[in-house]
Amino acid sequence: MGSREAATVAVFGAYGHTGRFVVSELLERGLTPVLSGRDADKLRALSDARPGLEARRASADDPASLDRALDGAAAVINCAGPFAATAAPVIEAALRARIPYLDVAAEVEAVKDTFTHFADRVRDTGTVVVPAMAFYGGLGDLLATAALGDHSAADEVHIAYALSSWHPTTGTRKASQVSRGRREGRRLVYTKGGLELRTDEAPTGEWSFPAPVGIRSVAAEFTTADSVTIPRHLSAPDIHTYMTLDAVKDVVAADAPPPTAVDERGRSAQTFLVDVLVRTAGTRRRAVVRGQDIYAVSAPLVVEAVSQILTGQVRTVGVVAPGEVFDAHRFLSSLVPRHLVYELGAAEPE
Repeated sequence: MGSREAATVAVFGAYGHTGRFVVSELLERGLTPVLSGRDADKLRALSDARPGLEARRASADDPASLDRALDGAAAVINCAGPFAATAAPVIEAALRARIPYLDVAAEVEAVKDTFTHFADRVRDTGTVVVPAMAFYGGLGDLLATAALGDHSAADEVHIAYALSSWHPTTGTRKASQVSRGRREGRRLVYTKGGLELRTDEAPTGEWSFPAPVGIRSVAAEFTTADSVTIPRHLSAPDIHTYMTLDAVKDVVAADAPPPTAVDERGRSAQTFLVDVLVRTAGTRRRAVVRGQDIYAVSAPLVVEAVSQILTGQVRTVGVVAPGEVFDAHRFLSSLVPRHLVYELGAAEPE
């Protein structure tokens, strides 16, 4: 896939909330970001704040501008949502440039579209496309894969999210509007090996998280992009997802403020715990991560993925899920301790 040495990585949507974290992470790892996006003023402001980095204005509806943005790049990371509008055009540009594409999409339908529409073409080019290489989609998939170990099938997968708060970015709000429009007021649930739309109220319940979080009230059937990535390579008839109710109330509040930086890395005070429990062949096993700021942690996830792709540490090509293309346990371990606390429990009999 090429060399990591002095590699240039185009970042589309570089001036966005998550895009800025991605640019910083690339620089910390010795990679060279090319700043790109459609808003000339925001692009110029970011370029002024990052002297020495090249800025190339591009728009998803202008293929020639995307080609210029990707010229000479070893890979592209798409941070510009809504991904229902940007993923396909940037993937097309990556295919023309014959370079890997990754994004941080959390939109379930957009991630599904990427797998559906590009699988054959990307595989034929011998390159890699990794959608949802972020907190939602990537992290849960890696945890489930690590928990399954040598198994490729699970009787059940449970993914429980405990967020201390959830102040949405502008991108999250826009993406949510797009998804709600596509669902026409219905909600999306993964069950019996597939996604289905429902009109009833989502159930609530309790989940016993590892200490110190403990037992918390949760919204069940809180479907995330993990319900697309996991079934791409693991057999799981039922994927159950849960989100702490307080976080749900935060993110849907009309007056919810955006994230506020509290440290030198620009992270918010939000903390998270992701608890994944898999049941298979009469055993159960947990994999857990803890960290700070779901948007900020998407940067090391996607940049580590780029790094491994550029150094040939991939298991296959095509449109792939994170746990399918990377060694999940080794990948998660590589983010410890700077970005995550990661714990993989022993398999226990039911």
